[in-house]
Amino acid sequence: MELPGLAFAVWMFICVYASVDGYPSGKIREACTSMIPCHGSSPQLSPEHTITVNGTEFKPGDNIEVHLSGPDFEGFFIQARDAEHLDSPAVGSFMLVDRRLSQLLTCGRTKNSAVSHTSKAKKKYIKVYWIAPGDAPKHVQFLATVVKKYKTFWVKIPGPVVSQPHAPSPTIPLHATSEAISTSHPVSYLSKPFNASGCGSMKFCIRNPSNCDPESASCFFLSFQQEKSSVFIEMSGPSEGYLAFALSHDQWMGGDDGYLCVNEDHRVHVSTAYLKGRNPPVLDSENALEDVSWRLVDGVLQCSFRRSIRLPAYKGRFNLDGSYYIFLADGEASEGGLTYKHRRQPLITNGIYNVTGLPQDIGGSRSPRLMKAHGTLMFVAWITTVSIGVIVARFFKPVWSHSFLFGKEMWFQVHRMLMLTTVMLTSISFVLPFIYRGGWSQQAGFHPYLGCTVMALTIFQPLMAGFRPSRHAPRRQLFNWFHWSTGTTARILAVVTMFLGMDLPALDLPDPWDTYTMIGFVAWHVGIDVLLEIHSYCLVRKVEVIEDDRVQILQSLTSAEAEGRLFKQIVLTIYVCGNIVFLTAFLAAINQI
Repeated sequence: MELPGLAFAVWMFICVYASVDGYPSGKIREACTSMIPCHGSSPQLSPEHTITVNGTEFKPGDNIEVHLSGPDFEGFFIQARDAEHLDSPAVGSFMLVDRRLSQLLTCGRTKNSAVSHTSKAKKKYIKVYWIAPGDAPKHVQFLATVVKKYKTFWVKIPGPVVSQPHAPSPTIPLHATSEAISTSHPVSYLSKPFNASGCGSMKFCIRNPSNCDPESASCFFLSFQQEKSSVFIEMSGPSEGYLAFALSHDQWMGGDDGYLCVNEDHRVHVSTAYLKGRNPPVLDSENALEDVSWRLVDGVLQCSFRRSIRLPAYKGRFNLDGSYYIFLADGEASEGGLTYKHRRQPLITNGIYNVTGLPQDIGGSRSPRLMKAHGTLMFVAWITTVSIGVIVARFFKPVWSHSFLFGKEMWFQVHRMLMLTTVMLTSISFVLPFIYRGGWSQQAGFHPYLGCTVMALTIFQPLMAGFRPSRHAPRRQLFNWFHWSTGTTARILAVVTMFLGMDLPALDLPDPWDTYTMIGFVAWHVGIDVLLEIHSYCLVRKVEVIEDDRVQILQSLTSAEAEGRLFKQIVLTIYVCGNIVFLTAFLAAINQI
Protein backbone atom coordinates (compact mmCIF):
# COMPACT_ATOMS: atom_id res chain seq x y z
CA MET A 1 0.00 0.00 0.00
CA GLU A 2 1.33 3.46 -0.85
CA LEU A 3 1.70 6.13 1.80
CA PRO A 4 0.31 9.59 1.12
CA GLY A 5 2.89 11.89 -0.35
CA LEU A 6 3.01 14.33 2.56
CA ALA A 7 3.14 11.64 5.24
CA PHE A 8 5.84 9.78 3.33
CA ALA A 9 7.98 12.91 2.96
CA VAL A 10 7.65 13.62 6.70
CA TRP A 11 8.61 10.05 7.51
CA MET A 12 11.68 10.24 5.25
CA PHE A 13 12.79 13.46 6.94
CA ILE A 14 12.53 11.81 10.34
CA CYS A 15 14.44 8.73 9.20
CA VAL A 16 17.35 10.83 7.95
CA TYR A 17 17.85 12.37 11.35
CA ALA A 18 16.96 9.38 13.48
CA SER A 19 19.76 7.43 15.12
CA VAL A 20 20.91 4.37 13.22
CA ASP A 21 20.61 2.43 16.45
CA GLY A 22 16.83 2.33 15.97
CA TYR A 23 14.48 2.55 18.94
CA PRO A 24 15.62 0.07 21.61
CA SER A 25 13.49 1.89 24.22
CA GLY A 26 10.33 1.49 22.14
CA LYS A 27 9.57 5.22 22.11
CA ILE A 28 8.81 5.30 18.41
CA ARG A 29 6.18 7.99 18.00
CA GLU A 30 8.02 9.14 14.87
CA ALA A 31 6.83 5.95 13.16
CA CYS A 32 3.16 6.34 14.08
CA THR A 33 2.03 6.90 10.50
CA SER A 34 4.27 4.55 8.53
CA MET A 35 4.94 1.95 11.25
CA ILE A 36 8.36 1.61 9.58
CA PRO A 37 11.52 1.37 11.72
CA CYS A 38 14.29 3.62 10.38
CA HIS A 39 16.77 0.78 10.03
CA GLY A 40 17.84 1.51 6.48
CA SER A 41 16.76 -1.76 4.91
CA SER A 42 13.70 -3.32 3.31
CA PRO A 43 11.19 -5.30 5.40
CA GLN A 44 10.64 -9.01 5.03
CA LEU A 45 7.58 -10.06 3.03
CA SER A 46 6.41 -13.30 4.65
CA PRO A 47 5.60 -12.75 8.34
CA GLU A 48 6.59 -15.25 11.01
CA HIS A 49 4.39 -13.72 13.72
CA THR A 50 0.61 -13.67 14.10
CA ILE A 51 -2.01 -11.44 15.68
CA THR A 52 -5.05 -13.03 17.25
CA VAL A 53 -8.09 -11.64 19.08
CA ASN A 54 -10.75 -13.18 21.31
CA GLY A 55 -13.74 -12.07 19.25
CA THR A 56 -14.93 -10.86 15.88
CA GLU A 57 -17.50 -8.24 16.93
CA PHE A 58 -17.38 -5.21 19.19
CA LYS A 59 -19.50 -2.35 20.44
CA PRO A 60 -18.17 1.05 21.56
CA GLY A 61 -16.55 0.65 24.98
CA ASP A 62 -15.85 -3.08 24.59
CA ASN A 63 -12.45 -4.56 25.43
CA ILE A 64 -10.89 -6.81 22.79
CA GLU A 65 -8.06 -9.11 23.88
CA VAL A 66 -5.16 -8.87 21.39
CA HIS A 67 -2.25 -11.33 21.22
CA LEU A 68 1.03 -11.05 19.28
CA SER A 69 3.08 -14.24 19.16
CA GLY A 70 5.83 -15.96 17.20
CA PRO A 71 9.58 -16.69 17.22
CA ASP A 72 11.83 -14.55 19.41
CA PHE A 73 11.61 -10.84 18.58
CA GLU A 74 13.15 -7.70 20.06
CA GLY A 75 10.69 -4.96 19.16
CA PHE A 76 7.07 -4.49 18.14
CA PHE A 77 4.51 -1.80 17.41
CA ILE A 78 0.75 -2.48 17.47
CA GLN A 79 -2.10 -0.28 16.25
CA ALA A 80 -5.76 -0.61 15.30
CA ARG A 81 -6.96 1.17 12.15
CA ASP A 82 -10.01 1.54 9.98
CA ALA A 83 -9.95 -1.69 7.98
CA GLU A 84 -11.23 0.04 4.86
CA HIS A 85 -8.73 2.93 5.12
CA LEU A 86 -5.51 1.55 6.50
CA ASP A 87 -3.66 4.79 5.85
CA SER A 88 -5.91 6.57 8.32
CA PRO A 89 -4.83 7.36 11.92
CA ALA A 90 -4.94 4.82 14.71
CA VAL A 91 -8.30 4.32 16.37
CA GLY A 92 -9.19 3.36 19.90
CA SER A 93 -6.85 2.96 22.85
CA PHE A 94 -5.00 0.12 24.51
CA MET A 95 -4.62 -1.19 28.05
CA LEU A 96 -1.51 -3.07 29.17
CA VAL A 97 -1.23 -6.47 30.82
CA ASP A 98 2.55 -6.57 31.52
CA ARG A 99 4.27 -3.19 31.85
CA ARG A 100 7.70 -4.86 31.87
CA LEU A 101 7.31 -5.88 28.23
CA SER A 102 5.03 -3.23 26.75
CA GLN A 103 4.24 0.47 27.01
CA LEU A 104 1.54 2.80 25.72
CA LEU A 105 2.19 5.48 23.10
CA THR A 106 0.06 8.31 21.81
CA CYS A 107 -0.22 8.54 18.04
CA GLY A 108 -1.94 11.62 16.69
CA ARG A 109 -4.66 13.01 18.93
CA THR A 110 -5.71 9.70 20.44
CA LYS A 111 -4.09 8.92 23.78
CA ASN A 112 -2.70 5.40 24.28
CA SER A 113 -3.54 4.50 20.68
CA ALA A 114 -0.45 2.29 20.15
CA VAL A 115 1.65 -0.25 22.05
CA SER A 116 5.41 -0.86 21.75
CA HIS A 117 8.25 -2.67 23.48
CA THR A 118 10.15 -1.32 26.49
CA SER A 119 13.55 -2.85 25.68
CA LYS A 120 15.44 -5.07 23.23
CA ALA A 121 14.98 -8.10 25.47
CA LYS A 122 13.78 -11.07 23.44
CA LYS A 123 10.14 -12.00 23.76
CA LYS A 124 7.75 -14.52 22.19
CA TYR A 125 4.32 -13.34 23.32
CA ILE A 126 2.57 -10.04 24.00
CA LYS A 127 -0.96 -9.57 25.34
CA VAL A 128 -2.84 -6.26 25.49
CA TYR A 129 -6.46 -5.06 25.47
CA TRP A 130 -7.96 -2.75 22.88
CA ILE A 131 -10.77 -0.44 24.01
CA ALA A 132 -13.24 0.42 21.27
CA PRO A 133 -13.95 4.18 21.04
CA GLY A 134 -17.42 5.69 20.76
CA ASP A 135 -16.75 6.90 17.21
CA ALA A 136 -15.14 3.67 16.01
CA PRO A 137 -15.39 2.80 12.30
CA LYS A 138 -17.60 -0.13 11.36
CA HIS A 139 -14.59 -2.39 10.71
CA VAL A 140 -11.25 -2.29 12.54
CA GLN A 141 -8.09 -4.20 11.66
CA PHE A 142 -5.09 -4.73 13.93
CA LEU A 143 -1.63 -4.17 12.46
CA ALA A 144 1.79 -4.94 13.93
CA THR A 145 5.38 -4.18 13.03
CA VAL A 146 7.80 -6.78 14.47
CA VAL A 147 11.60 -6.45 14.68
CA LYS A 148 13.45 -9.75 14.96
CA LYS A 149 16.82 -8.00 14.85
CA TYR A 150 18.10 -4.73 13.49
CA LYS A 151 17.87 -5.53 9.77
CA THR A 152 15.18 -8.20 9.97
CA PHE A 153 11.69 -6.86 10.49
CA TRP A 154 8.15 -7.02 9.15
CA VAL A 155 5.97 -3.95 8.67
CA LYS A 156 2.20 -3.80 9.16
CA ILE A 157 1.62 -7.50 9.68
CA PRO A 158 -2.14 -7.77 9.11
CA GLY A 159 -4.25 -9.12 11.95
CA PRO A 160 -7.91 -10.05 12.25
CA VAL A 161 -10.72 -7.65 11.32
CA VAL A 162 -13.32 -6.99 14.01
CA SER A 163 -16.64 -5.37 13.12
CA GLN A 164 -19.58 -3.71 14.79
CA PRO A 165 -22.81 -5.73 14.85
CA HIS A 166 -24.86 -5.74 11.65
CA ALA A 167 -22.15 -3.83 9.75
CA PRO A 168 -22.05 -4.62 6.02
CA SER A 169 -19.16 -6.73 4.77
CA PRO A 170 -15.98 -4.61 4.58
CA THR A 171 -14.22 -3.70 1.36
CA ILE A 172 -10.67 -4.59 2.33
CA PRO A 173 -7.67 -4.54 -0.05
CA LEU A 174 -6.51 -8.08 -0.85
CA HIS A 175 -2.95 -7.48 0.34
CA ALA A 176 -4.22 -6.36 3.74
CA THR A 177 -5.38 -9.87 4.56
CA SER A 178 -2.89 -12.05 2.75
CA GLU A 179 0.59 -10.94 3.78
CA ALA A 180 2.58 -8.20 5.44
CA ILE A 181 2.30 -4.91 3.65
CA SER A 182 5.44 -4.22 1.70
CA THR A 183 6.82 -0.71 1.99
CA SER A 184 9.44 -1.15 -0.70
CA HIS A 185 9.67 -2.43 -4.22
CA PRO A 186 10.26 -6.16 -4.76
CA VAL A 187 13.80 -7.47 -4.47
CA SER A 188 15.03 -10.10 -6.92
CA TYR A 189 18.17 -12.21 -7.35
CA LEU A 190 20.65 -11.62 -10.16
CA SER A 191 21.31 -14.72 -12.24
CA LYS A 192 24.67 -13.71 -13.72
CA PRO A 193 27.47 -11.16 -13.22
CA PHE A 194 27.48 -7.75 -14.85
CA ASN A 195 29.45 -7.06 -18.03
CA ALA A 196 31.15 -4.03 -19.52
CA SER A 197 29.33 -4.08 -22.86
CA GLY A 198 28.01 -0.63 -23.63
CA CYS A 199 30.50 1.15 -21.39
CA GLY A 200 31.42 4.47 -23.00
CA SER A 201 28.73 4.14 -25.68
CA MET A 202 25.42 3.40 -23.93
CA LYS A 203 26.26 3.75 -20.25
CA PHE A 204 28.60 5.66 -17.97
CA CYS A 205 31.09 3.27 -16.31
CA ILE A 206 33.74 3.48 -13.60
CA ARG A 207 36.17 0.58 -13.33
CA ASN A 208 39.04 -0.13 -10.99
CA PRO A 209 41.57 -1.25 -12.12
CA SER A 210 41.01 0.65 -15.34
CA ASN A 211 39.30 -1.39 -18.09
CA CYS A 212 38.91 -4.43 -15.81
CA ASP A 213 36.25 -7.02 -16.53
CA PRO A 214 33.36 -6.86 -14.02
CA GLU A 215 33.11 -10.65 -14.28
CA SER A 216 36.58 -10.80 -12.69
CA ALA A 217 36.81 -11.37 -8.93
CA SER A 218 39.17 -8.37 -8.52
CA CYS A 219 37.22 -5.74 -10.47
CA PHE A 220 35.28 -2.88 -8.88
CA PHE A 221 32.55 -1.79 -11.27
CA LEU A 222 29.92 0.96 -11.25
CA SER A 223 27.67 1.85 -14.18
CA PHE A 224 24.84 4.30 -14.87
CA GLN A 225 22.45 3.93 -17.79
CA GLN A 226 19.74 6.49 -18.39
CA GLU A 227 16.31 5.13 -19.30
CA LYS A 228 13.86 7.99 -19.92
CA SER A 229 13.31 9.72 -16.56
CA SER A 230 15.28 7.20 -14.50
CA VAL A 231 18.78 5.78 -14.25
CA PHE A 232 19.60 2.08 -13.92
CA ILE A 233 22.64 1.55 -11.69
CA GLU A 234 24.90 -1.51 -11.38
CA MET A 235 27.61 -1.93 -8.73
CA SER A 236 29.89 -4.89 -8.05
CA GLY A 237 33.22 -5.74 -6.48
CA PRO A 238 35.07 -8.11 -4.15
CA SER A 239 33.59 -7.53 -0.70
CA GLU A 240 32.25 -9.70 2.11
CA GLY A 241 30.81 -6.66 3.87
CA TYR A 242 29.51 -3.78 1.83
CA LEU A 243 29.93 -1.81 -1.37
CA ALA A 244 28.92 1.82 -1.59
CA PHE A 245 29.10 4.77 -3.90
CA ALA A 246 28.39 8.43 -3.25
CA LEU A 247 27.86 11.59 -5.25
CA SER A 248 29.76 14.56 -3.87
CA HIS A 249 30.31 18.21 -4.69
CA ASP A 250 33.99 17.89 -3.70
CA GLN A 251 36.63 15.25 -3.06
CA TRP A 252 35.97 15.15 0.68
CA MET A 253 33.48 13.00 2.56
CA GLY A 254 30.57 14.94 3.98
CA GLY A 255 27.23 16.21 2.71
CA ASP A 256 27.08 13.45 0.10
CA ASP A 257 24.35 11.33 -1.46
CA GLY A 258 25.23 7.70 -0.74
CA TYR A 259 24.03 4.27 -1.85
CA LEU A 260 24.99 1.10 0.01
CA CYS A 261 24.75 -2.61 -0.73
CA VAL A 262 25.29 -4.40 2.58
CA ASN A 263 25.79 -8.13 3.05
CA GLU A 264 24.03 -9.40 6.15
CA ASP A 265 23.64 -13.13 6.75
CA HIS A 266 24.26 -13.81 3.05
CA ARG A 267 21.46 -11.47 2.05
CA VAL A 268 22.15 -8.09 0.49
CA HIS A 269 20.24 -5.01 1.65
CA VAL A 270 20.28 -1.98 -0.63
CA SER A 271 19.88 1.40 1.04
CA THR A 272 20.24 5.07 0.37
CA ALA A 273 22.15 7.10 2.93
CA TYR A 274 23.29 10.58 3.81
CA LEU A 275 27.00 10.97 4.53
CA LYS A 276 27.90 13.54 7.14
CA GLY A 277 31.63 14.13 7.51
CA ARG A 278 33.57 11.04 8.57
CA ASN A 279 30.68 9.74 10.69
CA PRO A 280 28.85 6.49 9.92
CA PRO A 281 26.26 6.91 7.16
CA VAL A 282 22.74 7.88 8.17
CA LEU A 283 20.67 5.22 6.44
CA ASP A 284 17.34 5.98 4.78
CA SER A 285 14.54 3.77 3.59
CA GLU A 286 14.83 1.96 0.27
CA ASN A 287 11.61 3.46 -1.10
CA ALA A 288 13.42 5.79 -3.48
CA LEU A 289 14.87 2.77 -5.33
CA GLU A 290 13.11 0.43 -7.74
CA ASP A 291 13.92 -2.86 -9.45
CA VAL A 292 16.36 -3.85 -6.70
CA SER A 293 18.40 -7.01 -7.38
CA TRP A 294 21.50 -8.55 -5.85
CA ARG A 295 23.92 -11.45 -6.08
CA LEU A 296 26.64 -12.75 -3.75
CA VAL A 297 28.95 -15.38 -5.24
CA ASP A 298 32.58 -16.29 -4.40
CA GLY A 299 33.14 -13.15 -2.36
CA VAL A 300 31.90 -10.81 -5.12
CA LEU A 301 28.96 -8.62 -4.12
CA GLN A 302 26.66 -7.32 -6.85
CA CYS A 303 23.57 -5.15 -6.68
CA SER A 304 21.51 -3.17 -9.13
CA PHE A 305 18.58 -0.78 -8.85
CA ARG A 306 16.73 2.00 -10.63
CA ARG A 307 16.39 5.58 -9.41
CA SER A 308 14.47 8.55 -10.78
CA ILE A 309 16.70 11.32 -12.07
CA ARG A 310 14.93 13.82 -9.83
CA LEU A 311 13.50 13.06 -6.40
CA PRO A 312 12.22 16.37 -4.98
CA ALA A 313 10.31 14.61 -2.18
CA TYR A 314 13.42 12.93 -0.78
CA LYS A 315 15.72 15.11 1.28
CA GLY A 316 19.40 14.38 0.69
CA ARG A 317 18.98 12.80 -2.75
CA PHE A 318 20.89 14.66 -5.48
CA ASN A 319 19.52 15.15 -8.98
CA LEU A 320 21.31 12.73 -11.31
CA ASP A 321 21.47 15.28 -14.14
CA GLY A 322 24.05 17.31 -12.19
CA SER A 323 27.84 16.96 -12.15
CA TYR A 324 29.56 15.39 -9.16
CA TYR A 325 32.68 13.67 -7.94
CA ILE A 326 31.93 9.96 -7.56
CA PHE A 327 33.22 7.86 -4.63
CA LEU A 328 33.35 4.06 -4.69
CA ALA A 329 34.15 2.32 -1.40
CA ASP A 330 34.11 -1.12 0.17
CA GLY A 331 34.55 -2.40 3.71
CA GLU A 332 33.31 -4.68 6.45
CA ALA A 333 29.86 -4.79 8.02
CA SER A 334 28.83 -5.86 11.49
CA GLU A 335 26.37 -8.61 12.26
CA GLY A 336 23.62 -6.03 12.55
CA GLY A 337 24.38 -4.66 9.11
CA LEU A 338 26.04 -1.49 10.33
CA THR A 339 28.91 -0.44 8.11
CA TYR A 340 32.40 0.01 9.46
CA LYS A 341 34.90 2.51 8.14
CA HIS A 342 36.24 1.42 4.77
CA ARG A 343 39.52 -0.46 5.17
CA ARG A 344 41.23 1.57 2.46
CA GLN A 345 40.88 4.88 0.68
CA PRO A 346 37.77 4.97 -1.51
CA LEU A 347 38.10 5.31 -5.26
CA ILE A 348 37.46 8.95 -6.24
CA THR A 349 37.05 10.24 -9.78
CA ASN A 350 39.63 12.77 -10.89
CA GLY A 351 36.96 15.27 -11.92
CA ILE A 352 33.24 15.97 -11.80
CA TYR A 353 30.97 14.00 -14.12
CA ASN A 354 27.34 13.99 -15.20
CA VAL A 355 26.27 10.34 -15.26
CA THR A 356 23.27 11.16 -17.46
CA GLY A 357 25.39 13.09 -19.94
CA LEU A 358 27.80 11.74 -22.52
CA PRO A 359 28.56 8.06 -21.74
CA GLN A 360 32.16 7.52 -20.65
CA ASP A 361 34.33 4.66 -19.45
CA ILE A 362 36.67 6.01 -16.79
CA GLY A 363 38.76 4.97 -13.85
CA GLY A 364 39.64 6.85 -10.73
CA SER A 365 42.18 7.03 -7.97
CA ARG A 366 42.27 5.63 -4.46
CA SER A 367 44.95 8.13 -3.55
CA PRO A 368 44.44 11.92 -3.53
CA ARG A 369 46.70 13.90 -5.84
CA LEU A 370 48.41 15.66 -2.96
CA MET A 371 49.32 12.33 -1.37
CA LYS A 372 50.54 10.99 -4.70
CA ALA A 373 52.75 14.05 -5.03
CA HIS A 374 53.97 13.52 -1.45
CA GLY A 375 55.00 9.94 -2.18
CA THR A 376 56.53 10.81 -5.55
CA LEU A 377 58.73 13.59 -4.19
CA MET A 378 59.89 11.48 -1.25
CA PHE A 379 60.82 8.57 -3.51
CA VAL A 380 62.74 10.88 -5.87
CA ALA A 381 64.59 12.45 -2.93
CA TRP A 382 65.50 9.35 -0.94
CA ILE A 383 65.92 6.76 -3.70
CA THR A 384 67.86 8.86 -6.18
CA THR A 385 69.30 12.22 -5.14
CA VAL A 386 70.43 11.45 -1.60
CA SER A 387 71.71 7.94 -2.40
CA ILE A 388 73.77 9.09 -5.38
CA GLY A 389 75.02 12.11 -3.43
CA VAL A 390 76.33 9.90 -0.62
CA ILE A 391 78.10 7.54 -3.03
CA VAL A 392 79.77 10.48 -4.81
CA ALA A 393 81.03 12.06 -1.57
CA ARG A 394 82.30 8.81 -0.13
CA PHE A 395 84.06 7.22 -3.10
CA PHE A 396 84.67 9.84 -5.81
CA LYS A 397 86.86 12.42 -4.12
CA PRO A 398 90.10 11.05 -5.67
CA VAL A 399 88.38 10.33 -8.99
CA TRP A 400 87.17 13.94 -9.46
CA SER A 401 89.72 15.70 -7.25
CA HIS A 402 91.39 17.43 -10.21
CA SER A 403 88.15 18.33 -11.97
CA PHE A 404 86.49 21.62 -11.10
CA LEU A 405 82.96 22.97 -11.52
CA PHE A 406 82.22 26.65 -10.83
CA GLY A 407 85.49 27.03 -8.96
CA LYS A 408 85.03 24.03 -6.67
CA GLU A 409 86.02 20.38 -6.93
CA MET A 410 83.49 18.50 -9.06
CA TRP A 411 82.71 15.82 -6.47
CA PHE A 412 81.83 18.52 -3.93
CA GLN A 413 79.61 20.49 -6.32
CA VAL A 414 77.76 17.34 -7.43
CA HIS A 415 77.36 16.24 -3.82
CA ARG A 416 76.12 19.66 -2.72
CA MET A 417 73.71 19.99 -5.64
CA LEU A 418 72.17 16.56 -4.98
CA MET A 419 71.85 17.16 -1.25
CA LEU A 420 70.26 20.61 -1.66
CA THR A 421 67.83 19.03 -4.14
CA THR A 422 67.00 16.45 -1.48
CA VAL A 423 66.32 19.19 1.06
CA MET A 424 64.09 21.06 -1.39
CA LEU A 425 62.09 17.98 -2.45
CA THR A 426 61.68 16.76 1.12
CA SER A 427 60.53 20.18 2.34
CA ILE A 428 57.90 20.50 -0.39
CA SER A 429 56.72 16.93 0.13
CA PHE A 430 56.60 17.40 3.91
CA VAL A 431 53.88 20.07 3.82
CA LEU A 432 51.56 18.28 1.36
CA PRO A 433 49.95 15.85 3.87
CA PHE A 434 49.23 18.75 6.22
CA ILE A 435 47.52 20.62 3.39
CA TYR A 436 45.52 17.51 2.48
CA ARG A 437 44.48 16.68 6.04
CA GLY A 438 44.17 20.25 7.22
CA GLY A 439 46.35 19.42 10.21
CA TRP A 440 47.85 16.47 12.03
CA SER A 441 46.58 12.96 11.24
CA GLN A 442 45.79 10.71 14.19
CA GLN A 443 45.29 7.63 12.00
CA ALA A 444 48.73 7.44 10.37
CA GLY A 445 50.54 5.64 13.20
CA PHE A 446 54.29 6.28 13.55
CA HIS A 447 54.69 7.53 9.99
CA PRO A 448 54.16 11.27 10.67
CA TYR A 449 56.37 11.20 13.78
CA LEU A 450 59.25 9.60 11.91
CA GLY A 451 58.60 11.93 8.98
CA CYS A 452 58.98 14.98 11.22
CA THR A 453 62.24 13.54 12.58
CA VAL A 454 63.58 12.99 9.06
CA MET A 455 62.56 16.53 8.11
CA ALA A 456 64.40 17.98 11.13
CA LEU A 457 67.57 16.01 10.32
CA THR A 458 67.31 17.02 6.65
CA ILE A 459 67.27 20.71 7.60
CA PHE A 460 70.00 20.26 10.20
CA GLN A 461 72.47 18.68 7.75
CA PRO A 462 72.99 21.71 5.43
CA LEU A 463 72.96 24.08 8.40
CA MET A 464 75.75 22.06 10.01
CA ALA A 465 77.62 21.91 6.69
CA GLY A 466 77.57 25.71 6.55
CA PHE A 467 79.76 25.77 9.65
CA ARG A 468 82.20 23.15 8.36
CA PRO A 469 85.75 23.76 9.69
CA SER A 470 88.65 23.97 7.25
CA ARG A 471 90.22 20.72 6.08
CA HIS A 472 93.13 20.78 8.53
CA ALA A 473 91.30 22.34 11.49
CA PRO A 474 91.40 20.34 14.78
CA ARG A 475 87.60 20.13 14.86
CA ARG A 476 87.30 18.77 11.32
CA GLN A 477 87.34 15.15 12.47
CA LEU A 478 84.53 15.85 14.97
CA PHE A 479 82.52 17.56 12.21
CA ASN A 480 83.04 14.55 9.93
CA TRP A 481 81.65 12.25 12.58
CA PHE A 482 78.56 14.40 13.19
CA HIS A 483 77.97 14.97 9.47
CA TRP A 484 78.20 11.25 8.72
CA SER A 485 76.07 10.11 11.69
CA THR A 486 73.33 12.68 11.07
CA GLY A 487 73.11 11.82 7.38
CA THR A 488 73.15 8.07 8.01
CA THR A 489 70.45 8.35 10.69
CA ALA A 490 68.27 10.43 8.35
CA ARG A 491 68.64 7.88 5.53
CA ILE A 492 67.79 4.91 7.77
CA LEU A 493 64.76 6.67 9.26
CA ALA A 494 63.64 7.78 5.79
CA VAL A 495 63.62 4.19 4.56
CA VAL A 496 61.66 3.06 7.64
CA THR A 497 59.22 5.94 7.15
CA MET A 498 58.68 4.99 3.51
CA PHE A 499 58.08 1.37 4.51
CA LEU A 500 55.32 2.52 6.89
CA GLY A 501 53.87 5.08 4.49
CA MET A 502 53.42 2.68 1.58
CA ASP A 503 50.64 0.82 3.40
CA LEU A 504 48.70 3.81 4.72
CA PRO A 505 45.18 4.17 3.25
CA ALA A 506 45.99 7.44 1.46
CA LEU A 507 48.86 5.82 -0.49
CA ASP A 508 48.25 2.09 -0.36
CA LEU A 509 50.70 0.56 -2.81
CA PRO A 510 50.12 -3.07 -3.86
CA ASP A 511 51.02 -5.72 -1.28
CA PRO A 512 53.41 -7.48 -0.99
CA TRP A 513 55.03 -5.93 -4.07
CA ASP A 514 55.84 -2.65 -2.31
CA THR A 515 57.64 -4.36 0.60
CA TYR A 516 59.73 -6.63 -1.62
CA THR A 517 60.64 -3.77 -3.94
CA MET A 518 61.78 -1.55 -1.08
CA ILE A 519 63.81 -4.43 0.38
CA GLY A 520 65.33 -4.87 -3.07
CA PHE A 521 66.32 -1.21 -3.21
CA VAL A 522 67.95 -1.36 0.24
CA ALA A 523 69.85 -4.51 -0.75
CA TRP A 524 70.89 -2.86 -4.04
CA HIS A 525 72.26 0.22 -2.26
CA VAL A 526 74.07 -1.78 0.44
CA GLY A 527 75.50 -4.13 -2.21
CA ILE A 528 76.96 -1.25 -4.26
CA ASP A 529 78.33 0.37 -1.11
CA VAL A 530 80.01 -2.89 -0.04
CA LEU A 531 81.40 -3.44 -3.55
CA LEU A 532 83.02 0.00 -3.59
CA GLU A 533 84.36 -0.48 -0.05
CA ILE A 534 86.01 -3.78 -1.08
CA HIS A 535 87.44 -2.12 -4.17
CA SER A 536 88.89 0.70 -2.06
CA TYR A 537 90.36 -1.77 0.41
CA CYS A 538 92.08 -3.70 -2.39
CA LEU A 539 93.64 -0.49 -3.71
CA VAL A 540 94.90 0.44 -0.28
CA ARG A 541 96.58 -2.94 0.10
CA LYS A 542 98.67 -2.14 -2.96
CA VAL A 543 100.10 0.96 -1.35
CA GLU A 544 103.38 0.35 0.45
CA VAL A 545 103.30 3.50 2.50
CA ILE A 546 100.02 4.62 4.04
CA GLU A 547 99.90 8.28 4.88
CA ASP A 548 98.97 9.17 8.45
CA ASP A 549 95.72 10.88 7.48
CA ARG A 550 94.68 7.74 5.57
CA VAL A 551 93.54 6.03 8.76
CA GLN A 552 91.46 8.94 9.91
CA ILE A 553 87.76 8.12 9.93
CA LEU A 554 85.76 9.48 7.00
CA GLN A 555 88.81 11.13 5.33
CA SER A 556 89.01 10.99 1.56
CA LEU A 557 90.57 7.93 0.02
CA THR A 558 94.30 7.93 -0.83
CA SER A 559 95.64 8.80 -4.22
CA ALA A 560 96.16 5.10 -4.91
CA GLU A 561 92.44 4.74 -5.38
CA ALA A 562 92.63 6.86 -8.51
CA GLU A 563 93.87 3.70 -10.25
CA GLY A 564 90.32 2.37 -10.03
CA ARG A 565 88.79 5.45 -11.70
CA LEU A 566 87.31 3.55 -14.62
CA PHE A 567 85.87 0.84 -12.39
CA LYS A 568 84.20 3.37 -10.14
CA GLN A 569 82.71 5.29 -13.01
CA ILE A 570 81.24 2.08 -14.42
CA VAL A 571 79.82 1.14 -11.02
CA LEU A 572 78.36 4.64 -10.56
CA THR A 573 76.69 4.46 -13.97
CA ILE A 574 75.18 1.06 -13.15
CA TYR A 575 74.11 2.32 -9.72
CA VAL A 576 72.36 5.38 -11.14
CA CYS A 577 70.57 3.24 -13.74
CA GLY A 578 69.48 0.79 -11.04
CA ASN A 579 68.12 3.59 -8.87
CA ILE A 580 66.18 4.95 -11.82
CA VAL A 581 64.66 1.50 -12.38
CA PHE A 582 63.52 1.31 -8.74
CA LEU A 583 62.19 4.86 -8.86
CA THR A 584 60.30 4.19 -12.09
CA ALA A 585 58.70 1.10 -10.55
CA PHE A 586 57.48 3.03 -7.52
CA LEU A 587 56.20 5.95 -9.60
CA ALA A 588 54.35 3.55 -11.91
CA ALA A 589 52.71 1.92 -8.87
CA ILE A 590 51.66 5.33 -7.53
CA ASN A 591 50.17 6.22 -10.89
CA GLN A 592 48.08 3.03 -10.88
CA ILE A 593 46.36 3.56 -7.52
